[in-house]
Amino acid sequence: MSFVHLHTHTHYSLLDGLAKVDELINQAKTYGMPALAITDHGNLYGVIEFYQKAKRAGIKPIIGVEAYLAAGSIHEKNPAIDDKQRYHLILLAKNNTGYRNLIQLVTIANLEGFYYKPRIDKEVLRAHTDGLIGLSACLSGEISRALLANNDTRAEALAREYADIFGAGNFFIEIGHHPNIERCDEIQEKLVTLAHKLAIPLVATQDIHYLHKDDARAQDILIAVQTNTHVDDPERLSMRQDDFSMRSPAEMRELFKDTPEAVDNTLKIADACNVELTFGKLQLPNFVLPKGKTAEEYLEQLCEERIGKKYPNPSPEVRERLAYELSVIRKTGFATYFLMVQDFVNWAKDNKIVVGPGRGSAAGSIVSYILNITNVDPIRYNLIFERFMNPDRISPPDIDLDFADTRRDEVIEYVSKKYGRDHVAQIITFGTMAARAAIRDAGRAMGLSYGFCDRIAKLIPFQSNLTEAFETVLELKELYETDPQTRELIDAAKKLEGVARHASTHACGVVITKEPLTNVMPLQYATSGTDTDKKSLVTQYEMHAVEDLGILKVDFLGLANLSIIEETIKRIKERHEVDIDIDKIPLDDTAVFKLFRDGETTGLFQFESAGMRRYLKELKPTELEDLIAMVALYRPGPMELIPSYIARKNGKEPITYIHPKLEDALKNTYGIGIYQEQMMRIARDLAGYTLAEADTLRKAIGKKIKSLLDEQSDKLIAGMTKNSITEATAKAIWELFPPFARYGFNRSHAAAYALVAYQTGYLKAHYPADFMASLLNAESKNIERIALLVSESKSLGINILPPSINESNHGFTVVSESEIRFGLATIKNVGHNTVEAIMLERDRGGSFESLEDILNRLSPGDINKKSMEALVKSGTMDEIVERAQVLKYIEEVLAYNRGAARIREQNQSSLFDGASDTTAGALRLPATEPATPKDRLQWEKELLGLYVSGHPLEHLRKKMPASNVSITDIKSFRSGVAVKTAGIISNVKKILTKKGDTMAFMRLEDFHDAIEAVVFPRALQKFESLLTEEKCISIRGKTNERNGVTSILCDEIKELA
Repeated sequence: MSFVHLHTHTHYSLLDGLAKVDELINQAKTYGMPALAITDHGNLYGVIEFYQKAKRAGIKPIIGVEAYLAAGSIHEKNPAIDDKQRYHLILLAKNNTGYRNLIQLVTIANLEGFYYKPRIDKEVLRAHTDGLIGLSACLSGEISRALLANNDTRAEALAREYADIFGAGNFFIEIGHHPNIERCDEIQEKLVTLAHKLAIPLVATQDIHYLHKDDARAQDILIAVQTNTHVDDPERLSMRQDDFSMRSPAEMRELFKDTPEAVDNTLKIADACNVELTFGKLQLPNFVLPKGKTAEEYLEQLCEERIGKKYPNPSPEVRERLAYELSVIRKTGFATYFLMVQDFVNWAKDNKIVVGPGRGSAAGSIVSYILNITNVDPIRYNLIFERFMNPDRISPPDIDLDFADTRRDEVIEYVSKKYGRDHVAQIITFGTMAARAAIRDAGRAMGLSYGFCDRIAKLIPFQSNLTEAFETVLELKELYETDPQTRELIDAAKKLEGVARHASTHACGVVITKEPLTNVMPLQYATSGTDTDKKSLVTQYEMHAVEDLGILKVDFLGLANLSIIEETIKRIKERHEVDIDIDKIPLDDTAVFKLFRDGETTGLFQFESAGMRRYLKELKPTELEDLIAMVALYRPGPMELIPSYIARKNGKEPITYIHPKLEDALKNTYGIGIYQEQMMRIARDLAGYTLAEADTLRKAIGKKIKSLLDEQSDKLIAGMTKNSITEATAKAIWELFPPFARYGFNRSHAAAYALVAYQTGYLKAHYPADFMASLLNAESKNIERIALLVSESKSLGINILPPSINESNHGFTVVSESEIRFGLATIKNVGHNTVEAIMLERDRGGSFESLEDILNRLSPGDINKKSMEALVKSGTMDEIVERAQVLKYIEEVLAYNRGAARIREQNQSSLFDGASDTTAGALRLPATEPATPKDRLQWEKELLGLYVSGHPLEHLRKKMPASNVSITDIKSFRSGVAVKTAGIISNVKKILTKKGDTMAFMRLEDFHDAIEAVVFPRALQKFESLLTEEKCISIRGKTNERNGVTSILCDEIKELA
């Protein structure tokens, strides 16, 4: 007879589960098991994946959880509570009622009972046992704990209590075989005796945590990784003392031969568990409609009411397209979806939240455009609806939405209020161990040196798994075969690779349900740890599980560029009294295209890289169509088509077509196939496909499945030959199609993102100071980026003023069209509270007039040693104090501040006695030598990210050869260009080559930009003494471009002095 494992942990038991779902199911199938249970610690994370894969494998899935049961109430949360006051309990769902109760219990455990672990209590349990089977669990179960405490009387009372809670036949006393665990055999014997005495059925389990016995070492390393300990730490959590692998039915029957009924009962429980989940059908939430209207009627009404705003005089083409799309939406039943999306998008726009013009294929819908969901005219830009919704393949439409990232949460909050907080939640996601991380994590847990692990990790190419790396990286294979330590590390890492490491919140996914959330999925709070996120609900089912269950998922993406647009528009209104509707700006503005033609695209969405700027200068774009093409082309693969595209646009290369009938589809891109939609049009125009059939063709090519490709090839060629195209030409045209799997880009998406780029370009061209201030604020936490943007501002004729304790606000502010001032919050080590205190006191008492004034008006809680030093070193207080003097006597300064605070407190209580002097008197600091220019510059670089009061290279400017090229210009060069430049070294990193030689990478900065310079071993031998930080040098070498990033390969280095 067989056996069924009813106590099984997958890798979703995040602390100690190693086995992946597929591995467990495949092993169960190999063993001939009819069923298998999933019982992860306190969660249902893997349930849907497990259910679907088990069903496909012909194994009955049993849905369960190993719950944590509080000794008292779940509302008791105090430091005295530890593992001894928290028990384990296995819960299995017999039917769909039981499954829903599991969801309720896990949700309550996470939302109400969480205290280090998600906990339920017996009161909660009693209210949700319908449809559940309970097992007494392992040695951490409450009954076993009583027996371990030699309290047999309590154990018997508990067994009776549990039997009563679950009802007759639904509670089992669980026994396991782990003889190497202290007192385990003794407790198992007592459990058997107790079960027989009380006539409670026994059940045998294994408490699986990994697949095979030889996985024990890897699972032990996993626990060490998750608990941040070493495997050789004797005090840490470990399970190495016994076997927790997936034993075979024969092993289990042999181990439990004295209690065969315990094995038989696993099969009886499996027979009793029959949860049936349904997948696929989208359950749309309830959208409140006008009385007497269906969703379809109301959608048509809205389109008719709003069409005039987009098309003042709708052409027959527009009318026909609208009618067709509405008919498809009616047929597929997704009218409610469009109504929902247009509602919250228009709410956002009404509340001045910038919304992106579109994302993905949704921009191909005229209904979306008319409803103001998107802002790209699908007629004008020749976009295809069937790329978004295929009437031949009914699947839910997917409208991804970009919102200003600083206000995205407001939109989610609106949706929560509209549909109910019990109907809206964000989606969980799981971080898994990638190959490099698995090497580093395993090595750290094994106590191996960081340098050794780092070296092995860096041999693994990015995006490769360990198996692929082993096959392609010869050095890795050689080390594995010759070095025992490397072999042990890689073997362990292979077993950790792909294991779930942690749960977090999906960047954009939000679910909106028809029923209350807890009717359909378990919930928990977000795990990011911020006060805000502690109360942010997330699903326990990840994105694919949510979609498979038919729950509506909407992607609310936060896009920083939209926040930049929003802030700039707001500032323009305040400073210029001009209202800008970014969706209505002219799309043929010559000043905007001049920015693109000149490659002046720093800060412009999608167009910032050096390689892109170089291509823009060559392309000389004159219309939005050119920008759309560049968004599509500037990617690995299609990038190789850019030179030909540029040459054809500029008349330097002939435009040719295999057949004249291709011209209509390809003329906008000069005969080069760029967009997936072009492939669809070719199939329609030349082979008689409908656009729905053409979309099926697109998907088949994307999947690269030979049978599908052969089928489509035959169909396409046959269709073309019927259309008077020779078979040879038809075959030649077919050969254009498979490369689309690599090259073809979604034109709707490219058009939408090109429009965002144009919008940012419009603001930069016409309101440069306002735009650059917004851009600087958006990047204020990125010191390196700030330096680049300050340089860009200077190139636009905008001077960046240093921070000032009397003039600076929170962020960067526009002083005039030619001046932007640093914000206080942009200074490293100056916290939010300090900034708020300075600004509040300034508003209340006016400008600060002296150091004493500052110290008398700000409390020690507002300004500590770290923030005071940062304010002084950065030059924020230059108008009041000398930097070196305050820094030298910083302790005296802080003591004065504390004394001033005490005087204020004393005088507060004396106000009624007429006392009014709340200052501490004069602060007298001894004279000292002023800070040197070098010190001032170093401090500014450290705290602001750039030099403000000067530049280390300034006094060497005359010594720089006229033939030097600026770093900004160098970054736009292709590979192999001989260059000379000069700068200051800001960082040096040395590494060993595969041959064991030393080479170096250094970061070189000139007045406006920075670049990486590579010094190979031979050059390093000559010039190593010059490679020190803060040294000013000149270099000669050749450019090297890789993945759009240019560096310099150094041939010669000289010191500038």
